[in-house]
Amino acid sequence: MNQIPTRRTIRELPDVLISQIAAGEVIERPASVVRELVDNALDAGARHITLRLLGGGIRLISVEDDGCGIPSEELPVALKRHATSKIVSLEDLESVGTMGFRGEALAAINSVSEMSVLSRPEGAATAFLLDGQTGEVRPAARAVGTTVEVKELFFSTPARRHFLKSENTELAHCIEAVRRHALVRSEVSFAIWHEGKIVEQWRSHPGEAGWNQRLADVLGEDFVSSSVNIDFRSGPVHVRGRAGTPDAARARADQQFAYVNGRFVRDKVITHGARSAYEDVLHGQRQPVYVLYLQMDPARVDVNVHPTKIEVRFRDSREIHQAMRHAIERALAVPRAQLLSSTESALAPNQTNLDRSFLAPSPSAPAGSNTWSQRGMAFGADRATEDPAKALAELKALWGNGPQVEEPPPIFSQAAPLASTAPQSTSEQDWPLGRAIAQLQGVYILAENSQGLIVVDMHAAHERIAYERLKQQLDTTQISSQPLLIPASFAATPQEISTAENCADVLQQLGLEVSTLSAKTLAVRAVPISLAQGDAVELARSVLAELAQHDAATVVQRAQNEILATMACHGAVRANRKLTLDEMNALLRQMEATERSDQCNHGRPTWRQVSMRELDALFLRGR
Repeated sequence: MNQIPTRRTIRELPDVLISQIAAGEVIERPASVVRELVDNALDAGARHITLRLLGGGIRLISVEDDGCGIPSEELPVALKRHATSKIVSLEDLESVGTMGFRGEALAAINSVSEMSVLSRPEGAATAFLLDGQTGEVRPAARAVGTTVEVKELFFSTPARRHFLKSENTELAHCIEAVRRHALVRSEVSFAIWHEGKIVEQWRSHPGEAGWNQRLADVLGEDFVSSSVNIDFRSGPVHVRGRAGTPDAARARADQQFAYVNGRFVRDKVITHGARSAYEDVLHGQRQPVYVLYLQMDPARVDVNVHPTKIEVRFRDSREIHQAMRHAIERALAVPRAQLLSSTESALAPNQTNLDRSFLAPSPSAPAGSNTWSQRGMAFGADRATEDPAKALAELKALWGNGPQVEEPPPIFSQAAPLASTAPQSTSEQDWPLGRAIAQLQGVYILAENSQGLIVVDMHAAHERIAYERLKQQLDTTQISSQPLLIPASFAATPQEISTAENCADVLQQLGLEVSTLSAKTLAVRAVPISLAQGDAVELARSVLAELAQHDAATVVQRAQNEILATMACHGAVRANRKLTLDEMNALLRQMEATERSDQCNHGRPTWRQVSMRELDALFLRGR
């Protein structure tokens, strides 16, 4: 039998206990302290920040900067709860432009550690040291800037200290906290010392070129070389950064960095928008890599959502979702084969033993000299001078003789076979994917370009071409609805009913008509024509769930794309079909002009470049 609890007196908590409770929300581990102190250093205008750690940050955290400093008379106030120089009114809170703003961090850290602040502002004769425990302020020696030392973290709350991980684990979290700042502030140099040894250092690199160098320093050269640049504007939202190619995807989502007005955030709207842009170019459960920066009016985003300031809330989530998705989609749409045309040959003259001087007469050789030249082999007529009608016939050859696709739904005018619209180059030098030379086992096309050998999976390439053409046809038509003869009703949750009422216009744009029958029942009265044979209730539930979570839905488009992908797969050239050189060249030209042609519909690569350097290495040339 439960006993009636004894009534306890209501009383005010002491300030120290209040600060310790607040510290439990703000300070989770040493990395939390590092993040807060680096935020303050950046707000102070620092250009050089040094972090010194002992015991993974448990025994000592020291952050040194060259910022504006703190006057001696303001030092005691800086450690008080809710004391800050960054906001003074509610209007300032609604449009926060600084990294910190609450005035809680220093007070919370001081309540669970032994803390000291040494600072000297510009123009001061000397620096002053504040002891966080006693409140004593005394003169000290230091250059302009601030040093904050935090010793024995959680010494006053031993229970919290027992939950910390090993020193190496805590050190890794501290490095990660600084790394997030380093990715967005390339003009600031960072140095991390642990146990008297430097473990990471990132030098300052101002400007746009410096930003790319900082990405290379932090994430590696491979990230820069295997990513595409993003610079996209949609209304008040500006998205820039770099998005990794599908080939650079990883098994874990550990290289996904998103920033809103310079602040690192984890936001489901941003994550979902980015992921949706990779839907039909990623293989399996691979995770994309990206570093993205969102610039927008601070009044359109609320950063005062979580004590750690890592979560935000947008005024218009759909606006952010669409901006993220379209920014990445446009960047990934450009075929990477086009980059080959502007890239110099990977094989420099001094990088191989192969003497090619006998292949052609020397330009400086006088006419009539005895310099011998080898005639080219008879692969076919010179394409630079061939008849344009023949070139057009080449392009039609591939699509005209291929297997026919099953009849698509009425929404399409036609599916693949595709009539070629690829522009014809006047020279083989303008062909990034080169000139077809052979077919291997009826599966791969071998082509030669200026950099070496191109290997193409002909089925995967043709599948992507047909898929993109079908998507273009669908995009040119408005999503039409087909009324259901008998509305499909289902028991709905309060959230589903609320979403259906609030997002009626969005549902109509997606070709869905969902109405309320009762307080607990919804009815699907119309669905998109292309999805009329599917489960209307399941489709409606999926769309409503995505709308409720992300304020944007890609369920309908995803379902339509699955149908188109199936049609394209069935209509693409099959393995073991013998292609002529003209058909192979036609396929290569279409790949160069088709968006996202580097991956098939399932995310597998469609072609690979094997450079002359790689071929020479296979045969040990030059060794």
